[in-house]
Amino acid sequence: MKRSGKKAATDRNFVVALSRGLEVLRAFRPNDGLLGNQEIAARTNLPKPTISRLTYTLTKLGYLTPVPRFEKYQLAPSAMALGYAALANLGVRHLSEPYREEVMRATGGAVAVGGRDRLSMIYFGQSRNGLTLGVQLDVGSRIPIATTAMGRAYIWALPDDERTALLRELRDHYASRWPKMRDGIERSGELVAKHGFAISAGEWQDDVHAVGVALQLNDGTGPYAFNCGAPAFRFTEDRLLNDIGPRLVAMVRNIEQALGGVAPQSRKVESKKSRSGGKVARVAEGI
Repeated sequence: MKRSGKKAATDRNFVVALSRGLEVLRAFRPNDGLLGNQEIAARTNLPKPTISRLTYTLTKLGYLTPVPRFEKYQLAPSAMALGYAALANLGVRHLSEPYREEVMRATGGAVAVGGRDRLSMIYFGQSRNGLTLGVQLDVGSRIPIATTAMGRAYIWALPDDERTALLRELRDHYASRWPKMRDGIERSGELVAKHGFAISAGEWQDDVHAVGVALQLNDGTGPYAFNCGAPAFRFTEDRLLNDIGPRLVAMVRNIEQALGGVAPQSRKVESKKSRSGGKVARVAEGI
């Protein structure tokens, strides 16, 4: 999770140099290829001289590979090994694969599982047949929390205080676009309370419809979220509500049971709804 500059400055245990080095590694995205110091500086909002020292150090440590011909860098195997190690430790990714494959075959949609990465959800497991989505997403792809079914399901799996903090971050990030996004999150909260799943119908990509369901575990990790999506003409809103959504809920609950997880989501959202007159998403004044 990203710390604010104010908190980092007052936290004696926070190592600023380390955080900046990790920011450089985070600047590389799927399908990026090579990045130069200027591009990395733009993505991290760090001064170019600082970036030059950091890329030099990361090269010496084996996390970046320099490409002198273009005066750029690419992620080295040591950096990629960190990601593969993280994936290997995510038991939910491996255990959920046969469940995801079954729903993919039954619905014709792409089924993915992801976790939060700041204001995005990042895919760490996916099942698709190559014909499901116009937008091709792979492991490592990021999608926005605020407008996607997976992200909205994740929002409603959070404890109250964490949800409030995230909504404030989203409000500050999206500024004038936030009221419309907030309304979509509110509608999703009501759907989660009633049916156990969230919907995004053309709110992220015009031609993509999807449902999302959160996964709750007892081991202190997560929450995570699954989605099932397809082109809008294949997943109509009626089908999302009456077929895809209930099917994905059943899949996730089976995975939770297999992993020893719990699913308190419906009770938590329903109690909040009863207190707030139906506006379940507005959990703090001014959001």
